Amino acid sequence: MKTNVFKTPDEVIHSLANYFVNCANTAIKKHNKFSVALSGGNSPKRLYELLASADFKNKIDWKKVYFFFGDERYVPQDNVDSNYLMAKTALFDHLDIDDSQINKVDTSLNPAAAAQDYDRCICNFFDEDPSFDLMLLGLGDDAHTASIFPNTSLVWIDEENVKEVYLEDKQIYRISFTAPLINASKNVVFLTFGANKADAIKAVFEGEKNVNLYPAQLINPTNGELQWFVDEAAVSKLDKRL
Repeated sequence: MKTNVFKTPDEVIHSLANYFVNCANTAIKKHNKFSVALSGGNSPKRLYELLASADFKNKIDWKKVYFFFGDERYVPQDNVDSNYLMAKTALFDHLDIDDSQINKVDTSLNPAAAAQDYDRCICNFFDEDPSFDLMLLGLGDDAHTASIFPNTSLVWIDEENVKEVYLEDKQIYRISFTAPLINASKNVVFLTFGANKADAIKAVFEGEKNVNLYPAQLINPTNGELQWFVDEAAVSKLDKRL
């Protein structure tokens, strides 16, 4: 595991954008395509907007990039809460990404069927066992990642790639990658910044090993590389300074 610490969120985003470009070009050079699983939320939105900007958009052959979503809210694709819609408006529309390159969760199906359909979609894309070139993740204030929330069934999934989960407190279903699928990726990256993430990072980095309480502790790539891109505020409560 490598932790990259920067003074400001802008520096975090800019460094991760460069990392994204490097991962993309390395994969394209090696096997002529780049598979990336996107994360939802405000933090990655800033990353996507930067990648679509004049400073970055010409650094990647976007016609060879294939997009997936690490998790999705069970809402229509045109709903304001849709992770797909956020990525579309922040990234896809600005780069003229063809729809065939975007692998969306079909939320017109029931939640279980949507998860099974997305699992099939992923398996059909990869010639062998699924292994994304880059997996982008966020960290919730409660130490969840993707939609693997504390005290939910997703914490214990060890075979399926994609699974639905009902979040009682939010009264909504989500469709999420499971830890085994995430851990099969070649590169796994957490994007996390802000003082509000300090307790969660301390729990994941230095807390007791308890994946039911701190699901992000599940993330440990089998054969890939794990990196964190954080600001100083996010790691301010760690006993061991990075």
